[in-house]
Amino acid sequence: MLEAVKSVSREVKHVERRGDVLALVSDYGTLFLESKTETIVRATFSTQNKRSDKEKPGVIYDSSFSDWTYEEDDDEVRLCLPNLTVHVKRATSAISYYDNEKGLIFTENQDDPRDFEEFDTYRLADVEQKTRTIQTADGVKEVVEEPLNVFAGKNYHVRLHFDLQEEALYGLGQQEKGFGSLRGRTLYIHQANRKIAASLFTSTKGYGILVDTYSPMIFNDNHNGTYIYVEADQELDYYFIAGELGTGNSRETSAATCHTTAMNNVIKGYRLLTGKAALLPKWAFGYVQSQERYETQEEILEVARRCREEGFGLDCIVLDWMSWKDNEWGQKSYDEARFPEPSKMISELHDENVHFMISIWPTMATGTDNHNEFAKRNLFLPACTVYNALSKEARELYFEQLKRTHFSYGTDAWWCDSSEPITPEWNHSFRMEEGTLFQDFCKEMGLRVPYEYTNSYPLYHAMGIYENQRKAMAEGMGPEKRVCNLTRSSFTGQQRYGTVMWSGDTAASWETLQDQVAIGLHFSASGMPFWTMDIGAFFVKKSNTWYWNGRYDACADNKGYCELYVRWYQFGAFLPMFRAHGTDFRREPWTFEGKFKEALRKTNKLRYSLMPYIYSEAGKVWRDDNSMIKFLAFDFGQDKKTWNITDQFMFGDSLMVCPVLKPMYYDQEGQELRDVPKARRVYFPEGCDWYDFYTGEKYEGGSSADVEAPLDVIPVFVRGGSLVPVREPALSTKEQTGAIEYKRFAEDGATATYTFYDDDGDGYDYESGNYTYKEVSYGDGVSGSFQ
Repeated sequence: MLEAVKSVSREVKHVERRGDVLALVSDYGTLFLESKTETIVRATFSTQNKRSDKEKPGVIYDSSFSDWTYEEDDDEVRLCLPNLTVHVKRATSAISYYDNEKGLIFTENQDDPRDFEEFDTYRLADVEQKTRTIQTADGVKEVVEEPLNVFAGKNYHVRLHFDLQEEALYGLGQQEKGFGSLRGRTLYIHQANRKIAASLFTSTKGYGILVDTYSPMIFNDNHNGTYIYVEADQELDYYFIAGELGTGNSRETSAATCHTTAMNNVIKGYRLLTGKAALLPKWAFGYVQSQERYETQEEILEVARRCREEGFGLDCIVLDWMSWKDNEWGQKSYDEARFPEPSKMISELHDENVHFMISIWPTMATGTDNHNEFAKRNLFLPACTVYNALSKEARELYFEQLKRTHFSYGTDAWWCDSSEPITPEWNHSFRMEEGTLFQDFCKEMGLRVPYEYTNSYPLYHAMGIYENQRKAMAEGMGPEKRVCNLTRSSFTGQQRYGTVMWSGDTAASWETLQDQVAIGLHFSASGMPFWTMDIGAFFVKKSNTWYWNGRYDACADNKGYCELYVRWYQFGAFLPMFRAHGTDFRREPWTFEGKFKEALRKTNKLRYSLMPYIYSEAGKVWRDDNSMIKFLAFDFGQDKKTWNITDQFMFGDSLMVCPVLKPMYYDQEGQELRDVPKARRVYFPEGCDWYDFYTGEKYEGGSSADVEAPLDVIPVFVRGGSLVPVREPALSTKEQTGAIEYKRFAEDGATATYTFYDDDGDGYDYESGNYTYKEVSYGDGVSGSFQ
């Protein structure tokens, strides 16, 4: 008969305070509790009985809150803070977090809190590897056919089990499909073309969990249990962030600010730990015109001129891949035949108040000057032409090459494409299962970087761009300008590096548009404030690959696609970055005709008229750690009807945006739809009144209504008690002059206030205070009113 072997005991046998850390020792390992603030606790468990000294680049907050005590009895150990008590069950080392007034907030599973399994890791040997190259829509990729590996050390698979209450969860980055709460789902959290990894989730209970790992993870909440699985790390290290403690409730009572504060405070806690979001330049909130791809200098200048002639506001134009010569992928220079005078081109754009962004890649084709320089210093990842962004020397050389060409020419912004350079999902002939793709990524990226850092590449890549651009300007190279980096992937702390992320190479369908709303909101709930997407989807036609799967081969000649593009454009006008991009056909707004072009022009003007509001809300992101786009539950979480709403969202603190996500006029074939209402259903969250932004019509909180949504209108509603600053639209943010009008949405006699932000200049050193704000109240020279 088999004999049961007892597990190593997890009972806490010894407790001691080591400076600002409480250590609880068991045979299985040591639990370290460190109070970072009165509301943030770091919990680290290590089987090695010490915290790892490996670099953790995401969390930069290094202070501790030392005004705590601890007490213990036969059943548990308690870390006592002014309004929070952390209970540790002595028998299993399981943690529970209690608000001293409101009770239990979050708990690990009390019987089985965490598991560790040791395993060996391997990396590609420093020898010539047998590889082949494949061409994808995502660029040329190297595949190692018969990897020759060397032992790279031991690591642990780690799992944290926890129990949930009646609550909704949001965050953990960007998935490909859109949904509301994370409850009941399995998420594979790794980098991919259409995925962005993040390690923070936020709950309607008013807390957040930030797992401080740089490894791929799995979130699971189903019949197999509720847990976070970490693929590879030396320890389990996470931060419990309480959004609000000891107040009895988490809702402001003022009509002007009737919103849940706790979830928004979790984001503030995340930014305290990982750094403030860098403020983007004001022009980055104007319209950004892009497509795959502009091919000549004259074409770029002509598009900018045409935008002005057609009356479309434009603040930036983008040069996508292959600014270089043929067969020189990733070389940081121009093909002189197509771009003979890049400095002159950029200068002429600047004369028209248009900024210039260029696509740059982490790959450098063999034989190019850039490649040879990196190869000579052994600064590539193994068996590929991707530079090693985890190396400070490599990051400095990468930007040194940019300084010699693009930055010296006057380039304003970077498009760091393919910032998750290993994308094995695009190597398959059909779409593989999520678990298979997770393992593929872990294996392929883990052969090239330390296995426990496989999610971190985009963070280091963005770090190099940001730090070295600022260093170059501090040394006197060119005018000061804020870093603006449009990049496809990110990880913990990347918001401090001037980055905007986007949803990857999507395919055109109404289902994709519906997904885009929710995935952007989950990304924002992960603590990252700036997100955008390819208006109209990247792929519009259908090809023989699984990802090139659009539904509109006729593109703009199909009225069904024209309607979809208008609604996508309207949604894009209420994102942090308003940007068109894609392949298969030209993406300039005049590509569309008649009522479609007029609807686009009207939306463009709406975006520019709201610029004082938009830039002020961006200012709050930097100064107050706000979010620009939010699930309704972040502001109205006590109204449970908001928990799974994915087709309405808050844009800043005042505007509720309700994009149209279903066809009303034409079917997929472009045939006219009959008897389809030109309206959509809107739910108005409890806690305040709501006003139609265009008409001022009032709706009571807690009610629903069918609201008109003709082709040229995206429904927008204003939280009662708000002032919304607007201005006459212009053709660029720089050209917007004239008085700002504050539109008041409040009952007669009610006071409305708004914090308005503006610049004292566009210098990059905004930390020193080159950003002003003022409180504006109704009655203080404020004009305009909707009653």
